[in-house]
Parts: sequence; C-alpha cells; structure tokens
Amino acid sequence: MVEAETRRRARGGGGAARRAERTSVSIETARYIERNIPVYDILTDEALEIIETNAETILEEIGVNFVENPKALERWRNAGASIEGERVRIPRGLARQLCATAPSRYVQHARNPARNVEIGGKTLVCAPVYGPPFVRDMEGGRRYATMADFERFVKLGYMSKWLHHSGGTVCEPTDVPVNKRHLDMLYAHMTLSDKPFMGSVTEPSRARDSVEMCEILFGKEFVRDNTVMTSLININSPMTFDDVMMGALEVYAEHNQACIVSPFIVGGAMAPVSVMGTLTQVLAEVLAGIAYSQLVRPGAPVIFGAFVTSIDMNSGAPTFGTPEASQILYGAGQLARRMNLPFRSGGSLCGSKLPDAQAAYETANTLNAAMMGGVNFMLHSCGWLEGGLVASFEKFVMDADQLGALHKFAEGITTDENGQAMGAIREVGPGGHYLGCEHTQSNFKKAFWRSDVLDYKPFETWHEEGGRDTMVLANAKMHQMLANYQQPPLDPAIAEALAAYVAHKKASMPDAFS
Repeated sequence: MVEAETRRRARGGGGAARRAERTSVSIETARYIERNIPVYDILTDEALEIIETNAETILEEIGVNFVENPKALERWRNAGASIEGERVRIPRGLARQLCATAPSRYVQHARNPARNVEIGGKTLVCAPVYGPPFVRDMEGGRRYATMADFERFVKLGYMSKWLHHSGGTVCEPTDVPVNKRHLDMLYAHMTLSDKPFMGSVTEPSRARDSVEMCEILFGKEFVRDNTVMTSLININSPMTFDDVMMGALEVYAEHNQACIVSPFIVGGAMAPVSVMGTLTQVLAEVLAGIAYSQLVRPGAPVIFGAFVTSIDMNSGAPTFGTPEASQILYGAGQLARRMNLPFRSGGSLCGSKLPDAQAAYETANTLNAAMMGGVNFMLHSCGWLEGGLVASFEKFVMDADQLGALHKFAEGITTDENGQAMGAIREVGPGGHYLGCEHTQSNFKKAFWRSDVLDYKPFETWHEEGGRDTMVLANAKMHQMLANYQQPPLDPAIAEALAAYVAHKKASMPDAFS
C-alpha cells in the first residue's frame, strides 16, 4: 500500500545501495494486522459463565444509571427495562439479545481507499495516543499541548508505516477554545493525513459537526451508506452513562458511524480489586452501552471496549503494564469473542515520566498482551506517557517502530518449502556457514524484522557517533520524519469547503475555554 515513494539512488556497490534504500523517503502504511497465530484464553468456560451470570444479575438487580437523558430512559422503558428515577434495571437476557444485532466486523473507510481498515475477527488496527493535555519532547520538555503540536503528531502518524489509523485527540490543543478545537483537530486529520480517523465526543453537537465534515470530505451519500469514523464513548464507571457521551453515541449510531463502548476503570477505585469482580463490572457496563446503541439503531457498528488498569495502594496513582491488567485484558477479550464483537484494549500504556526503561517494560507488557489477547482496535498504540497525561514525541516514534514487531509476530511461522530451508541445510552441510548460501541471499532482506530506531551498531561506532541513547535516536528520527513529510493530495474544492465550514462554525459562537 505505497501511495508515494521517493528514492535516492546511490552510486557504488550493493552495500551503498542498500544503505540508500533504508534512508530514502517512503510514505508507506502497512496493511492492518491479520493474526495467523492463536490468541490466549486465560479463563475457563466455567469462569466465563460465572462472569456472564453475575453481569446479568448486576443489570437486573442493581441496574445502571442513564443520567440527564430522558430520551434514553424512554427508549429503555419501551424495550422492557424497569425505570426508577435515572436507574435502569434490565431484565436478564434483554441486553445480550439487543447486542446481537451489532456486526461482528466492519470496514472503516479512509479518504484513501488503500488505507481502509477492517475491524473485527482476527484483525488488529493500531491507532495513536488519545487525550493528553500535555506534550513532551527533548527540546521543549513537558508543556501544555498546542494546535501546532497536534498537527505534528498527525504528520508523524501519517508518516509511520506500522500505524494504520490517524486517531482522534492525539493531544488536547489548549491554545484553541474548548468549543472550537474539535473543528481544527478534525480538519488536521482530514487534510494532513489520508488514514482513517475518529470523531469528536465531547458534546453531541460536536459529534454532529464531525458527521457534517465527513459528508463534505466523503460525500453525503457515501457517509450515509458507509462507516467513516470510529469514536470513543467512555462509560463513567461504575455503571453510569452520562448525557454527553450518550448524546454523542446517539448521533453516531443514528448515522451508522462506529463507537467504542468502553468502561474507564482504575481497579480498586472504580471497580473491585479482584480480576473476576472487575471483569463482571466491565461486562455489565459494556452490555448496557452496546445494547443502548442498538436501541438507537439496530446494526450500528460498535466495539466492546475495556480500558482497565490497577491502582498503587500507597500513592493512589494508576499503574500500567501490570500482571492484573493483562489478566483483565485477556479475560475481556474472551468475553468479547463470546459476544462475537470487535474488541478494543491495550496500547503503549505506562506510568513513567520519561520514555525510559520503566516506560519500555510497561509498554511492552501491554502491547504483547494486546496481540495475544485478541484486541482488534488498539487505541494509545504509540506516544502514551505519564499515565496518559502526556503525549511524547520521542515515545510516539519509539512505540510506532515497535508496532512493526507485532506485525512480524502476527504472521506466524511459515511452513512451506522455503520456510523449511532444507535446501540451505543440504548446501551448507556440517561445519559450514549460511551467510553466502542461496537461501540466505534470497531471503535476507525480509528474513528478520529490523527496527528503524534502535541501535544495532558495534560499540566503537556507537561511541564515535556520540553514544546516543534510544530517546536521542527517536528525537532524531522524529525530526527526520517531519522534514520528509509530504501532505497527501486532496481535491482543492473539498479542502476549500472544509475550511469554509470550520470558519463558519467558529464565527457562529463566542470562544469558551471551559
């Protein structure tokens, strides 16, 4: 899926040509991951049935709150739920019955059809960090995010080969009024990248703006008949569905646009400390949220979401990359598959303040769990730092590079004649080496995944080049990517119409920073 590629031709031998090829400008996106490996099931059938039974008991006996949303209460009442104030008690089996109309997989279209993604089944789509109010890089340190920072992240996302999705609020641009920044963010995703993106959920009217801007970009009929946005709807755990998020969900479901229905849980604070208890609450919340989306529009695409982490019982701070978080991810993936729904979880999650060893360990733990746990849509795939408060430019590059390892791992092991390599073993025989054999010469370019960021050089070369650590290397790679950025072409009439829409919307209301 190469849209454009510029190659600098190097004179000289094969080594020089290969070095030139590795350093050439390449705007390329790998196809979304399709797993050729099994996922890991951590729970027995008996444990899953206990969780499902207990979740239904929560919905029937305890109930969930749909606050400040009379329309939602009326929908539930008409569906057969019991309503008491804002508390909704859902008869056993009703939510699961409603969820059955949600599709098991769907295609999210990009403005460049070559970058369309399929979400569900054995696929894994990677999207960047979402929501941090702060950014960090080596030059500016930790600071409030600006629109310029946001645009840099969108460009990096577009230039990152292993990232399939442009994401949504990759950072929160605090220099733009709250009631207007969604317009600038959407415009950036639509014009600076041609990968799929997410819509705004911070107010129902902003979700409508997202749909209307997509109608300009894709055409009204195309949006009516296709899914062009996947947007994040967080549940206020425990078991509360607020009018803002539900209002945005209603807009998107009505227009057949996809929503991730995702509890936001810090175990021990917003859910029980036990894995089984947390999974039970996750399932109850997801059942209610997805069922409601189907009450709005049967067949609306939706993702079973689970953002769950644990808490440090000494400081109260959230922790990431922990064994318990992985156990919950694996268990939630099993529950999602039993519902035949796409699954969202995982990411480059860490609590570290810098892209250091702690960040790497915690991120690797989560990325590997996402791969083995059957995640279909991985938000926060790159750039997450400091518990989600910070979007780091260097870590964005480091994480996006490591997504390539997930692609390679997901391919599985090739067992054909070339994979068996019996010809090479015969050719080399006892006591020889494989460096010059025909099989190696035919396969060496693609035999091993190779990082574009990490250092593989001998000590002497590394020392002569300044002894750079990974953050310094990622900083250099980030500047190289931005310098090589090439904006994807867009019909000038569409670009003009989008700019006019944004200008008109901004002019129609006063600035608001809260």
